Amino acid sequence: MIPFNKPFFTGKETQYIQEAVQSGKISGNGDFTKRCQAWFENHYGFEKTLLTTSCTDALEMAALLIDIKPGDEVILPSYTFVSTANAFVLRGARLVFADSGPRHPNMDVAGLEKLISTRTKAIVPVHYAGMACNMDAIMALATQYNLYVIEDAAQAVDSFFLKKLSSSKEAIQKRVPLGSMGHFAAFSFHETKNIISGEGGMLVINDPEFIKRAEIIWEKGTNRAAFWRGEVDKYGWVDVGSSFLPSEVIAAFLYAQIENLDKIQKQRTAIWKRYANELNMLMDKGFAQLPVIPEYATNNAHMFYLVLDNADTRDRFIKHLKADGILSVFHYLSLHKSPYYADKHYGNELPWADHYSDCLVRLPLFYDLTTELQTKVITSVKSFFGV
Repeated sequence: MIPFNKPFFTGKETQYIQEAVQSGKISGNGDFTKRCQAWFENHYGFEKTLLTTSCTDALEMAALLIDIKPGDEVILPSYTFVSTANAFVLRGARLVFADSGPRHPNMDVAGLEKLISTRTKAIVPVHYAGMACNMDAIMALATQYNLYVIEDAAQAVDSFFLKKLSSSKEAIQKRVPLGSMGHFAAFSFHETKNIISGEGGMLVINDPEFIKRAEIIWEKGTNRAAFWRGEVDKYGWVDVGSSFLPSEVIAAFLYAQIENLDKIQKQRTAIWKRYANELNMLMDKGFAQLPVIPEYATNNAHMFYLVLDNADTRDRFIKHLKADGILSVFHYLSLHKSPYYADKHYGNELPWADHYSDCLVRLPLFYDLTTELQTKVITSVKSFFGV
């Protein structure tokens, strides 16, 4: 069976874990944690980063940092993973779901402004498949209405927003890293992501105003980080918080992955491009929609998906590939129709979110997917459509 995902190991993970163990410091915020955080700050220009045990934890920290309270409203896409929503529901927020767009599962920015009310506190764009939402438009709305922006960049490591710097015909574009534009961003290093630590995540704090408090929340509500830097003579409980930081074992594993990011990205991109080239005929013949890369986005090759005509076709397609020894999978179910939130949703129709829930299917994409195995996947896909 060709799996949907297979974790890639660089060969240095166990070496670095052993180094962490031998150092005598395997709890959080040790040498490997600092190395990882410094790398992201230096490489992408993030103001401050804090490793977390998951992207979920990073989102929950962001909700604490902006002081979400019962009755506050948070705008987020319906087509996303439940963690995006849970981080704010746990603080008592009311979720206001945005629809996806007709050409891409990302939130439809054109419909955002009408969702803003006097109780709106934050917008949470999710960069689906590692491709940017229209951050210029989102940040403009946030500025206009004095809202926080928390980028859910779980899938978006090493991906960029192409910011237009000129209005001339030969417009100049600046590559702005995803996760660097919102007040906060949350990344995932789950084993399904481009770089991994099994479970793991990272909070990015781009507004310096929140850095000190973020460290306190990260360290269980204590000022221990300041104590270890010699800024205070003792530490104590000074705010709310929880045990958000990962162990050095997780950070050591992640650092081995970070060192190989360029190599990983090159291989994943080659696999993604071959899918696109070989399967483009399906779009030409009207059988399926292939991923569309917005003009303001780059592609980090996190995911390759097809959008089929309906749920029945999608289910038959998955069964067809499985019969050929290939595991393909659908993705999110619309959160506004979920058993937990359906009776709390205020009732607007979100047809594109429902469309992707019913029709999107993801193909195998991982570092060790050989040309031979990918050929088998492509052949099976084409045979389903008779081409």
